[in-house]
Amino acid sequence: MTFKELNLHEDVLQGLDAMGFEKPTPIQEQSIPIVIDDHDLIGVAQTGTGKTAAFLLPILHKIASQKTEPGFINTLIISPTRELAVQIDQQLQGLAYFTGATSIPVYGGGDGDDFSQQKKALTEGADIIVGTPGKLMSHLNLGYAKIDKLQHLILDEADRMLDMGFYDDIMKIISQLPKERQTLLFSATMPPKIRKLAKDILVDPSEINIAISKPAEKVVQAAFLVYDAQKVELVKYLLRYNDIPSLVIFASTKLKVKELTRALQAEKLNAKQISSDLEQSDRESILNEFKSRKLTILVATDVISRGIDIDNIDMVVNYDVPNDAEDYIHRIGRTARASSEGEAITFINTDDQGRFQRIEQLIEKEIRKVPLPASIGEGPEYDPKKYRGGGGRKFGGKGNYKKRR
Repeated sequence: MTFKELNLHEDVLQGLDAMGFEKPTPIQEQSIPIVIDDHDLIGVAQTGTGKTAAFLLPILHKIASQKTEPGFINTLIISPTRELAVQIDQQLQGLAYFTGATSIPVYGGGDGDDFSQQKKALTEGADIIVGTPGKLMSHLNLGYAKIDKLQHLILDEADRMLDMGFYDDIMKIISQLPKERQTLLFSATMPPKIRKLAKDILVDPSEINIAISKPAEKVVQAAFLVYDAQKVELVKYLLRYNDIPSLVIFASTKLKVKELTRALQAEKLNAKQISSDLEQSDRESILNEFKSRKLTILVATDVISRGIDIDNIDMVVNYDVPNDAEDYIHRIGRTARASSEGEAITFINTDDQGRFQRIEQLIEKEIRKVPLPASIGEGPEYDPKKYRGGGGRKFGGKGNYKKRR
């Protein structure tokens, strides 16, 4: 199927053609007709499946097909992070180029000029607003946002927003919106809390579930059984004996990200951190350095892992086992794109063994456990049934890690 067969407005098709897109992905092919027909929708799909265009294209079609009333906001898109809001807005600018649709991202971390620009758009109206929950609440609380005639509400990465504690903000925002509207909810997973949210805010929704893809065969997966006190030295070891042009390390807390980054920089390694503590401009600058390969090592927190839009990474290191098994698939999928190969390494302490076993069950594959190098010492045994907490420290033992060829 081609985009033309989805009967999208000519101005939208012109934007797709200019960007070189011809065929829709499965989530786009299934979502676009449902949204155009004004049904509420639950879309379950991982990042990387094309879900952003799955909701942008039909919304732009509707805006281009109908004269929207000036002075009001037509569509509100809520995303969990500033990075994701920026990415959605950037994609929107390309797709909407020939439609004339107006948009603005609304997120924190900017200066007074940014706030004034956001206030102007919310006061005078714009076709599409893309924002984060906290910043949107700040504006809505001041009472000037023209949302009286809003037609579309889109929640992107809904599971991530709830994980980040935005449930109350989301519900407060929704309480101020018109009840007669179309609502689209997109999520990578569908746990009970998302089911409840969907039931509360959607009306007789259609549902699309794009099956989770297994990791590409070209991704070499391995794991080390380690104690927390051994992790920093293990990262140094991997970098000392392996030529890795592009590496992302995901850690569970901002403190771990800072400590690891400092340790790597002390070794004169080309590493920088990215977390919610940084200003938006600083984060974008670091991401651009990494994308252009001027920066070799990016250390990031779990909470913004889905907001990092970078592919073709040579290696991903899970410094801690992801809480969500599906996040593991999403992360390592950033490697081994096209004809390239990639590596995914995970550090497993005793507390994380149960989570790692769930990952192996999800991908239906036992991941190779590599012995620790002798210089690092001996790690814990892999026994998910035995370890349900605890940890401790233990050193000594032998092992080696095969060098990259």
